Amino acid sequence: MLISEMTVPGAYRVQPEPLSDRRGYFFESVKASALLADSGWDFAVRQVNYSVSRRNTLRGIHGTKVPPGQAKFVTCVRGSALDIAVDLRVGSPTFGHYDVTHQSPETGTAVYLPDGVGHAFLALTDDTCMSYLCSQEYEPGTMIDVDALDPALALPWDLKEPPIRSDKDAAAPTLAEAAAAGLLPTFEQCLPLLGALEALSIPGVSARKVRRITKA
Repeated sequence: MLISEMTVPGAYRVQPEPLSDRRGYFFESVKASALLADSGWDFAVRQVNYSVSRRNTLRGIHGTKVPPGQAKFVTCVRGSALDIAVDLRVGSPTFGHYDVTHQSPETGTAVYLPDGVGHAFLALTDDTCMSYLCSQEYEPGTMIDVDALDPALALPWDLKEPPIRSDKDAAAPTLAEAAAAGLLPTFEQCLPLLGALEALSIPGVSARKVRRITKA
């Protein structure tokens, strides 16, 4: 399993290593100890969601207010998706920056998105199914919505036709409008508790690594 930090600090791309034989193949999608050792994030699953989308469906950009926050481990389990993570943390050195991941069941590539990093994807095939492992249960009224077609963000969707969107997503504010309205979390709100992580004393998770994440 290869875990690498994305250009949005605190977000990670997870690429499994399939084991193949005549029956097919097997791979580990996520291992909490490996994610903690490589990223410094302690991820516990409290809710699992799935979305199924027609081709050219655009979902997002979605995030969660902090508190309560909601980290996500997202992977495509059927079909194909163009997945984009966007830094929504006001005051972050990469505020408004994004990173792109092509996801499909064949590769098993997933993304881990911490609090304050928004998520959006475009379904590239019919019946595209996305899996979301969530660190917190959904709480009504805590969602953040930002326009995935915000011209200032200029996300590389490479659309050939108008996408299929929910009314809520189509009416979402731009990133600048959301920030001006106080709808977005701050970078400081989204930092993990350094002292708590250091106190875990888990092999492979050094104080230096935790500080690098919290001060990125």
